Amino acid sequence: MQTRWDHNLHYHRLVLDAVPVGARTALDVGCGEGILARELRDRVPQVTGVDVDAPQLELARAAGGDVAYVLADVLTADLPQVDLVASVATLHHLDARAGLRRMAELVAPGGRLVVVGLARSDGAVDAPREAVAVLANAVAVRRRGYWEHSAPQVWPSPETYRGMRAIVRDVLPGATFRRHLYWRWSLEWDRPA
Repeated sequence: MQTRWDHNLHYHRLVLDAVPVGARTALDVGCGEGILARELRDRVPQVTGVDVDAPQLELARAAGGDVAYVLADVLTADLPQVDLVASVATLHHLDARAGLRRMAELVAPGGRLVVVGLARSDGAVDAPREAVAVLANAVAVRRRGYWEHSAPQVWPSPETYRGMRAIVRDVLPGATFRRHLYWRWSLEWDRPA
């Protein structure tokens, strides 16, 4: 396991634990430096990482790990369906509805989509959660340090947590949406066999 820590890396375990039994193929959407893709490769025989940022893919390729990397826009790239589509901190770079629809299209029958995303807080509604996150973050950073990745960033997120929950409910009926500490949310959706 790698020793760097940030809010996105913290949730890789959530994705890894959601790999479907018997999965043979996986796609990491917005793979960046390929950290999650390489972790997935320990569980899935064939992993592809896709990203639009060439410098990030150069770092991913340099790290090795028997992963295929594709420089492309996931919304328009010709990609095959796979058993697992995973994405961490990428959806807020895309139109959320179009991104979720496209990722769902790439899930093979019987496969799974797992997304960890960012969203904006809903002001006073989210104030208690924000306070807990700030305290937990201070403790985590003191214990582990904080790695600043070099990938392009978008902040603030175009959607709120409430807005993302509604989009997920609309685009992916039956998906499980969860809110997490460290300013993240996740979804899991299984494509019927």
